[in-house]
Amino acid sequence: MITLKDIETHLKAYTPGAGSGDGALNPGMVMHPPTRDASVLILLIDRPEGVTILFTERTHTLNAHAGQVSFPGGGVEAQDKDANETALREAQEEIGLVPANARVIGQLDEYVTRTGFRVTPVVAVLEKDQTWLPSPDEVARIFEVPVESIFQDLKEESLTFEGGERRFYGMMWDDVHIWGATAGMLRNFADVVNKPVPPANDTVQPKSDTRKNGTTTSKPGGQ
Repeated sequence: MITLKDIETHLKAYTPGAGSGDGALNPGMVMHPPTRDASVLILLIDRPEGVTILFTERTHTLNAHAGQVSFPGGGVEAQDKDANETALREAQEEIGLVPANARVIGQLDEYVTRTGFRVTPVVAVLEKDQTWLPSPDEVARIFEVPVESIFQDLKEESLTFEGGERRFYGMMWDDVHIWGATAGMLRNFADVVNKPVPPANDTVQPKSDTRKNGTTTSKPGGQ
C-alpha cells in the first residue's frame, strides 16, 4: 500500500517543470497559446484504509465543463503571491477549506490545456478534519477516491472530437467519469510517486514560481 510518507518522499525529491498537457497524447492537436495561469489543489487525506484524493463534481448550471469532475482550483488573482496561495484560496471558495488545515508538500509539472490555461497542480495534505462547505454555484458534490484505485484504474481512452480521434487519460469511480485535464494531472502524480527516489545526498533545487500575476476569474478546463 502506498503511504502518505511514500508520497511525501517522492514529491520532496522531485523538481517540477513544464512539459505536460492535453497535447501529450495528441501530437496534432491545435493548442491555444498558454495565456492564463491557474492552480488546482490535489488534496491528500490520510484515511485508516489508505490515502485518498479529494475531487469535486461541478454543477450542471456552469457555462464551462458543467457536471465534470475536477480538483478545486481556478485562475490567478492579483492578490495571490504564488501558485500555492491560488490553489488554497480557490479551495476555500469552492469547498470551504480552511487554509490552515492544509499543508502543502509539493507541486507537479505545469499542465497546459488546449484552451490556453497553464495550470500548476499543488499537492497538499489535510492535517485536520473539517466540515466541507461546497459553493452551491460551482460544486454539486465532494468525494474522495483512494490513491491505490487511481493508480490501478487510470488508463488511456479515446473519443471522436472535431472530426478526429482524441486520446486522453480517464477512469471510472462509482458513477463518475474522471477524465481530461484532471486525469492527465493524476497521471503525472502517479508517475512522480512511482519514480525512483535519488540518494539523500543529492541536491534538489526548488522550482521558482514563474507565472505572470494576472487577474482572471476563469476556471482551468481541458476537456
